[in-house]
Amino acid sequence: MERKKAIPSMVKDPKLIEKRREQIVEAAVELFISKGFHKTTTREISRASGFSIGTLYEYIESKEDVLYLVCDAIHQNMERGLKEVLVNGVSGAVMLKAAIEGFLRVMDEMQDRVLLIYQEIKSLPRDTMKYVMEKEEEITSFFEEILHRGRKDGSLNIEETLIKLMAHNIVVLGEMWTFRRWSLRKNYTLEQYTEIQTSLILRDLTGK
Repeated sequence: MERKKAIPSMVKDPKLIEKRREQIVEAAVELFISKGFHKTTTREISRASGFSIGTLYEYIESKEDVLYLVCDAIHQNMERGLKEVLVNGVSGAVMLKAAIEGFLRVMDEMQDRVLLIYQEIKSLPRDTMKYVMEKEEEITSFFEEILHRGRKDGSLNIEETLIKLMAHNIVVLGEMWTFRRWSLRKNYTLEQYTEIQTSLILRDLTGK
């Protein structure tokens, strides 16, 4: 896998770097969504962050760095939520239900950022874009691991050759809550959507 991009900073305090970059990301997301990545200037990002342009460049080197930080923050939140359900002592089916619920919750909480990634990822440099796409594969691999566990413990009925495809299907169903929110939210709450999709998946995999 491509190594995580190291973004240089003139500041030496790691906690301050993290705090300031969170402020930069929050401000930039709003601008990228409303104006688009290419039409947003670093000066506008600095103004929205409450910094001077000089201070902004103490924490990042380019506008692409900001987009990368947005992407990385989303994947960290997804991974954190999914890792919490990968515990011993419960069946793969129980873990899968919890993972789907957690994944959809993150999709809902970060919907604008998720949409932004897919709209603007092409603006990242090739090596950075490759890293971000590989992080997407890692998210899918979490579901693959759960499906493998369920197949092994007998709580899920799925052929080995179909596990990767089912994992991708689950991720797409989660992302659909973001991509088609303009339509889905007219008819379903997040809780209803989660319950319906989870029931459909588990019915297919458990027969219940």
